[in-house]
Amino acid sequence: MRAVVQRVRRAAVVIDGETVAAIEGGLVVLLGVAATDTLDDVRWLADKTAHLRIFNDEAGKMNRSVADIGGSLLVVSQFTLYGDCRKGRRPSFLAAAPPELAVPLYEAFIQALRSLGLPVQTGRFGAMMQVELVNDGPVTLILDTKEI
Repeated sequence: MRAVVQRVRRAAVVIDGETVAAIEGGLVVLLGVAATDTLDDVRWLADKTAHLRIFNDEAGKMNRSVADIGGSLLVVSQFTLYGDCRKGRRPSFLAAAPPELAVPLYEAFIQALRSLGLPVQTGRFGAMMQVELVNDGPVTLILDTKEI
C-alpha cells in the first residue's frame, strides 16, 4: 500500500462539476493499493498516517499529528501510484490491485482512520475526479508499507 500524504490548508474533490468532498486544514491522502496488500498493510498505514507528526507546534517545529491539531483527512484512490515507468513511454499498472481487491482495502483504510476518531472525507473509487488543494508548506511525503 502506498500513499502520498500532503499537508493542506483546504482541499476538495469535484466530480462532474459537483463538489463531493471538502476539508479545511488537514491531510490529503492519495492512496494506491497493490495486488499484494493485506489488512495488515491497511492497519499499519492508517496508524502511520494518523500519527505522523508533520504539523507545526508553537515553536514552528513539525511536532503535531493531524489528530493533535483537530484536522481532517481527504482520502482519494490513486491506482496510478503503482505506475511503473521504468520501461517504454507508457506506464504499466500490473502492480496495482484489481478493483475487487482494491475497493475493500481502500474502504478498510478509511474505516481504520475513522475508528481512530478522525474525520474523513473521500473521493469516489474509480471516478474521474478533480482534486483541488492548497498545500500548507508545502509538505508532501510518500508512505509505503513495502520497501521502495
